Amino acid sequence: MANKQGSLSIDSDNLFPIIKKWLYSDHDIFYRELVSNGCDAITKLKKLDMMGEYSLPADYKPKIQITVNPEEKTIKITDNGLGMTAEEVEEYICQIAFSGATDFIQKYKDKSTDDQIIGHFGLGFYSAFMVADEVSIDSLSYKEGAVPVHWTCDGGTNYEMTDGTKDTIGTEITLSLNEDCLEFANEYRAREIVEKYCSFMPTPIFLDKANAETQYETIDAADKLDSDTVVETIHEEAKTEEKENENGEKEIVEISPAKDKLKIVKRPVPLNDTTPLWTKNPNDCTDEEYKEFYRKVFLDYKEPLFWIHLNMDYPFNLKGILYFPKINTEYDSIEGVIKLYNNQVFIADNIKEVIPEFLMLLKGVIDCPDLPLNVSRSALQNDGFVKKISEYITKKVADKLIGMCKTDKENYEKYWDDISPFIKFGCLKDTKFCDKMNDYILFKNLDDKYLTLPELLVKEEKTEETKEDSAEPEILDADGNPISSDEADSADSSDSETEKDERKIVYYVTDKNQQGQYINLFKEQNMQAVILDHNIDTSFISQLEQRNDQYKFMRIDADVTESLKDETAEEDLKEETNALTELFKNTLKNDKLTVRVEKLKNENIASIITLSEEGRRMQDMMKMYAMGGMGGMDANMFAADQTLTLNANHALVKYIFAHKDSEHVPMFCEQLYDLAMLSNQPLSVDAMGKFVERSNQIMMLLTK
Repeated sequence: MANKQGSLSIDSDNLFPIIKKWLYSDHDIFYRELVSNGCDAITKLKKLDMMGEYSLPADYKPKIQITVNPEEKTIKITDNGLGMTAEEVEEYICQIAFSGATDFIQKYKDKSTDDQIIGHFGLGFYSAFMVADEVSIDSLSYKEGAVPVHWTCDGGTNYEMTDGTKDTIGTEITLSLNEDCLEFANEYRAREIVEKYCSFMPTPIFLDKANAETQYETIDAADKLDSDTVVETIHEEAKTEEKENENGEKEIVEISPAKDKLKIVKRPVPLNDTTPLWTKNPNDCTDEEYKEFYRKVFLDYKEPLFWIHLNMDYPFNLKGILYFPKINTEYDSIEGVIKLYNNQVFIADNIKEVIPEFLMLLKGVIDCPDLPLNVSRSALQNDGFVKKISEYITKKVADKLIGMCKTDKENYEKYWDDISPFIKFGCLKDTKFCDKMNDYILFKNLDDKYLTLPELLVKEEKTEETKEDSAEPEILDADGNPISSDEADSADSSDSETEKDERKIVYYVTDKNQQGQYINLFKEQNMQAVILDHNIDTSFISQLEQRNDQYKFMRIDADVTESLKDETAEEDLKEETNALTELFKNTLKNDKLTVRVEKLKNENIASIITLSEEGRRMQDMMKMYAMGGMGGMDANMFAADQTLTLNANHALVKYIFAHKDSEHVPMFCEQLYDLAMLSNQPLSVDAMGKFVERSNQIMMLLTK
């Protein structure tokens, strides 16, 4: 063929303003594009063989070879695919944005095959010019009588194409790197990039360094392959050892027979796994394979809790594996990673359009050949289609969790503490997921037993029924005559100016140590509460209350419930309440404090601090705003919801009431208040200092 010169034909309709330097945001992505082009060329050749249009040699082994040469500042990427003729180079290379993959698929669309073509655009090849001053192509087509072709371009609109010298079918692309991109010819950097983008491409990929010293390995002679280059034969003598036999006599015993070993040129090892686990049928995968894949891909040597294998063919093709990792950190510091692939080609991590936000806390891989990618494959198009994929993934996760709760409750409970942040975050972010999971969310009670919300509410109802069935005290009217409980309820109802909240109360604990006093009070009365000690729980229970109006959550220290009060006490405590309210408010200089005096069943408790559920949630919200740099409201403005309950059955409270004018009583009031606060929350630094000093003063009174 005579020398030919010409100008690149630019299709303005398909040309994006991202050629060369701006084609992709990450320059290292050229490796992915050129290697995937090589994979396509091999896939096409195998397809032609399958359809009878070409016969592959019996010893054909598909491969892509990457050779870096830091001395010459070049990279060569070679495939043994179907190659190109001069006409095809003009058509697929010289006309920018003409996709060879698209053309091939259109031509053979009616002939079935399991092989997938990776490429979707004709711009991938031009990613090479982001890093190279000059790019050349040497190719020989599979077609009978084809002439090898050599094409070269320096990154401008001009190219040169001549007859080439390549004598094997396939294509070799040579990049002459510019001075800013020499790192890509470093063997270790190249390996890092190829493993990032190409770890699961369907064709074996090999990497070597030009002019590198030959490496050797030693194998058993029986393991020799036809392709092995033998350098030396090594004979190993049999190994023996002196041992004592059953008669007590010493004899020489052979423990390893004589054998021949071969020193061979080290066999090349592909950088990629051509059949990743997600491409297999879930029934063909073992637990150990799932764990090994997890360790390999995510470099996490803690075993995952469990996994979900996605395998869908209709209405779109999607495969993948999602792992629920074991975590020991708070929700806001969990970092997951979902790797997105397109026909085994790595696209990106955590693309929010495909992966529901709450599942980005997991680790996993998703491969969807039908993804509508843009030219650089770094963003998505066709939002409606992508949304369906996201909804399918969410549904599969919910189905897996619900199935575990129904059929494998023991393991579901075992995993719950680790997976609950994922599920609760999902409920906050996705209403459909929340609706599906509503009855399968677990709550751990004070006895470390796990209950679903329906089980929890049934248990509460039974507890209430037990209380109602117990012997009720006789109710008397003003004249001392007995009346029915219905009449009494009617009278109470008529006296009430506000409508009674009929929602069932679910009590909860956020800190078992800090709220230990309240927990003990509940246990004494056979009352239950659930543990909600994660920082996502405040938002989560608010969400549940909005979507389920038959119950409400109340922290265990939000109020002194009737069950904790001494029902046999008949004395009117109005005098004590008035006197102690004035005394404590004046002593503590806190007009907003509510003081109540009750006779509690537990005589060992002198005082209890409670904060209304609404006030405490508002305080928590203000703290979150403050942490997020959103100042404004002061959490202390909700201190009016704070109530100090004094136990009239306790000796210290009786003493304070009887000795209101004593010089030591103000000190006792402050101490009693701080002790109640300590059982509710940590004291501030100043308050703790005063508490310690006051404790010393009180102990000094005993020495006088």
